Amino acid sequence: MTSLVFLFLLTLLPVEFASSSYLPKAAISSPVFGPRQVYGLLNGSVTVKCFYPPTSVNRHDRKYWCRETATSCRTVVSTSGYVAPGYEGRASLTDYPQAHNFQITISGLREADAGTYHCGIGINGRGLSHKVTLDVSEGPHLPEGAELFYVKLHSTLTMSCSFGEASADKRKFLCRMGKKGCFNIIDSYGNVDEFYTGRILLSNEDTPGSFSITISQVGWEDSGLYLCGFGYYGESGETKELDVHVYEETKVPQGKPTIIGVKGSSATFECHYAPQRRSSLKYWCKWRNKGCARIIDTDGFVSSAYEGRVVLYNNPVNETVTIILNQLKDSDKGYYWCMSDEEKEQQSSTELKIIDGEPGLKGEKEVVEAQVGSRVDLTCFYSCKYYSYQKYWCKWNNTGCISLPSSDLKQPGPDVTCDTDNKTVILSFDPVAKTDQGWYWCGVKRNGQFGETVPVYLTVTEAPSRADQPPSRADQPPSRAAEAPSRADQPGFNPQGRAFSDVVVPEAASSESSDQSHGPNSLVLGVGIGGAVLVVLGTAFAVFKYKKLKRSDLVSVGSYRTNISMSDFESMKEYGASNKACVKESEETQIGGDEFITTEVSLESSAETKKAKRSSKEDADLAYSTFLLTSGTIAQGGSGEDSAAPEVSPPAWEGQI
Repeated sequence: MTSLVFLFLLTLLPVEFASSSYLPKAAISSPVFGPRQVYGLLNGSVTVKCFYPPTSVNRHDRKYWCRETATSCRTVVSTSGYVAPGYEGRASLTDYPQAHNFQITISGLREADAGTYHCGIGINGRGLSHKVTLDVSEGPHLPEGAELFYVKLHSTLTMSCSFGEASADKRKFLCRMGKKGCFNIIDSYGNVDEFYTGRILLSNEDTPGSFSITISQVGWEDSGLYLCGFGYYGESGETKELDVHVYEETKVPQGKPTIIGVKGSSATFECHYAPQRRSSLKYWCKWRNKGCARIIDTDGFVSSAYEGRVVLYNNPVNETVTIILNQLKDSDKGYYWCMSDEEKEQQSSTELKIIDGEPGLKGEKEVVEAQVGSRVDLTCFYSCKYYSYQKYWCKWNNTGCISLPSSDLKQPGPDVTCDTDNKTVILSFDPVAKTDQGWYWCGVKRNGQFGETVPVYLTVTEAPSRADQPPSRADQPPSRAAEAPSRADQPGFNPQGRAFSDVVVPEAASSESSDQSHGPNSLVLGVGIGGAVLVVLGTAFAVFKYKKLKRSDLVSVGSYRTNISMSDFESMKEYGASNKACVKESEETQIGGDEFITTEVSLESSAETKKAKRSSKEDADLAYSTFLLTSGTIAQGGSGEDSAAPEVSPPAWEGQI
């Protein structure tokens, strides 16, 4: 168990060490800030500058300079006009409210002046003060004091260092002082501390041996003492102290430190700049270990790798620059900087992260092709979340994206139509011209803030002339038609939608004459097939009639012919066979209405009826044979043979009832 606890503590050590390298907000001194140590020559003078937060209370409140004692801090000089005895004529304090600082000057330095002092605001000992150590020496040389930097929270800090031409080809670096020395933050070899990744740059300046360090998104932990120099700390070269203090000013608008973009969608960045620098060049770049690669600027420059993907809107009224990057992909993740060639404090950085997801805007096609003079529509689909947003189409160029008018404005050229039922925004060209070729963006915005966009590239080609069009079949010369290969000769080819004779192309005159000689044979074949079909139909009809004749015969009663079912006679036959006794039976024959006539049937008349029935069946068989002979004659007649059918009278049944 003890070993497990020990291992757990070991895992916490790196985290503890890392967090202790940077002071938390609570550990930072008061908002009043100044140098940590100043140096002065005996009988000389020294000037101390202290900064304070730019609030209305601080501008009008009392400023003071006091000397620390064992029990309190005794005022030396203040803006109230007080000067301590022994400092009359030697000490002064001047307030600069517009610059948010005040300066203390002490002349005629004595050895007794060395000690610890405080510069502060308000009443002594209230906490709004900064401790300064004064060192007085005889000289002749004084160490250079640290350069002070009073920086707003979340803003950008730029520090410059110069060591002459001798250091031009040497390693340049920035390190931060700590309890165990000065640990490297960044150097000219591309090494960057993980805590500063994406928000620090080291750049060479025009003067040989001079360089600058820029830190964006300054936080409370960035307060501290730094050294810039060339060579290696503690081994070779020179260094310079840079003292950084961070304060908070809530009125300053800040951009988002991190933006999350969906792959295939777009991301919008916003940069703020000082009003006095409206005419300066602004540009946007992607951070690298050894610099920042420029992507786009306000002078119209666009990196070739980003053409059609990025646009920059400069808004002097709002003192902002808006950048939109679309067609996002995994390689776009990283840190992007808003830069200015003059106002360095307004520079800022933003991290872009890419995630998988569904874009809110989609184009029907990424590339659309059209011919000059035709009509073409570019369609953009938007999701429900953009239903209340303003939709637009614009044409991209290297200086911006020019919005195109909606269809209700009735202006010449392309127009935009929004279909809320289908959630589409359509850009129509009717007709399309060669000059319409290029990138077009579909986007949404709300309250003047740009949102998501999706690009579409329109390619416009010249309409082919009649000379370039392939000739129609009617215009083709006979010789060229004769040379066309026949696809019907290819194995497995099955022509669809056309006759076989249309596919085969005769190759010589002999083939044509050969085809003509087969004309009569084709006619005979067609007639023969038709005759065979008639024979089959006739046979089927004969079978049907035969089955019917087996059940009924045509019977003549006097001059009247009717169909009498044979089953009636069969029932009589069965009755005569079963009843051999000479018993008189009565039969009822319907005459009409409800009248019935009863007749007596004798055994003799029954025998006559049986005889008549046999004759009728024989006649029916003879009629069926005659029909078969007739059908055979019709079939043979199709082949040109003549035959005579025997003349047989229709069957007649002479039976009496």
